[in-house]
Amino acid sequence: MEPLTGYQRKYLRGLAHDRKPVVLIGQQGVTDEVVASSEANLRRHELIKIHFNAFKEKASKRSLGAELARRTGAHLVGIIGHTVILYRPQPDADRRAIRLPVRSAAS
Repeated sequence: MEPLTGYQRKYLRGLAHDRKPVVLIGQQGVTDEVVASSEANLRRHELIKIHFNAFKEKASKRSLGAELARRTGAHLVGIIGHTVILYRPQPDADRRAIRLPVRSAAS
């Protein structure tokens, strides 16, 4: 999986703006249930928001977000406040709802 560029992350953050969090992370952190729920939502939506209920420290949110991205095979798009944004493209290119922008070499 190729890493996202800065403008692709910005594009995805814009798409995620109006979405509601679909997964909540509580005191237990990244459990198997959180991973399974994230997996199901990534399959369905490609781009999801996850809300932290119990973790308020920035370092904790960053490490938990990175762990969840690693365990789901998703990109960590960003962390805004108490919310993490993850993106994983649909494996079937014909079913992808999100098309990432690509800059041409002339840009």
